[in-house]
Amino acid sequence: MENWEIFININPNIRFGKPCIAGTRIAVQDILEWLASGMSFDEIIEDFPELDDLKIRAALAFAARREQRVKIVAA
Repeated sequence: MENWEIFININPNIRFGKPCIAGTRIAVQDILEWLASGMSFDEIIEDFPELDDLKIRAALAFAARREQRVKIVAA
């Protein structure tokens, strides 16, 4: 997903600055944990109708982008 930035906000006053879906208090971390627990996109959207496929994919794209920046430093 190329335009994930329009769906993700970081605001120090919302969820202690965790990346969240714009206009919500739903953190990227929440979505990743739901998916990791086995929830499908449809189940997440049923529980949180303010989300849709694009917003869930934006959370995944954000996490993938952040993972690209992780570097391992030898001690």
